[in-house]
Amino acid sequence: MNFTEYQGKHIWITGAASGIGQAQAQAFTEQGANVFALDIDPVGLAATAQRVKHHPGQFDYFPGDVSQLQQVQQAVYLANQRFGTIDVLVNTAGILDAYKPTLETSEKLWERVMNTNVKGSFHTTNTVLPQFIQQKQGVIINMASIAGLVAGGGGAAYTTAKHAIIGYTKQVDLDYAKYGIRANAIAPGAIKTPMNAADFAGTAELAAWVAKETPAGRWAQPSEVAALTLFLASNCADYIHGSVFPIDGGWLEK
Repeated sequence: MNFTEYQGKHIWITGAASGIGQAQAQAFTEQGANVFALDIDPVGLAATAQRVKHHPGQFDYFPGDVSQLQQVQQAVYLANQRFGTIDVLVNTAGILDAYKPTLETSEKLWERVMNTNVKGSFHTTNTVLPQFIQQKQGVIINMASIAGLVAGGGGAAYTTAKHAIIGYTKQVDLDYAKYGIRANAIAPGAIKTPMNAADFAGTAELAAWVAKETPAGRWAQPSEVAALTLFLASNCADYIHGSVFPIDGGWLEK
């Protein structure tokens, strides 16, 4: 897959210290894009920097929390200083809730999941959006989940948060499409990432069950989600607005 249009473009990614976000950073730098990343994990960010150091595109990062507006604003300022105005915003940072039903969900867990998975995207979008409006173009890719479309992909907090991301994506696109801005969401199913490491613990019975229940018969790799991201952020997808793209091995077709 080759997207020459990304050469020299500025991609801003959250959650790039591992998993899908890391794969997205790798994919964009492979295409010659300059990527600036924000993640709460500085060790993971350094590892991503090592992974992409020989790619055509450049990579820089700021360790910070997407739920903290001042840290987001500082990261965007540093990104602008490093690579210029942002062309694509990729909101990938997120956390799970251990599949806890509502009566087992503490207020602390609820707020933590909402702050990271929903407020984080709100902060980054509102910080970057003025640049998009000024340059009359920009792409936003939000990370939803199959849990944003059906129940069972997470617990009460996670499922609520991912439903919220889908609604937020559609509303942002509706409000700002007139400025040349597009917003879409990706809804992954079973993706083998560090965030899902618990599923593979011990005898990995849960991971095996998930693969068996998935029509494709397997878990996906983060690179497969990254490939979809490259397409959705590209000019090839210019007429795609406010849409949600499952990448779930057929899970939702059941």
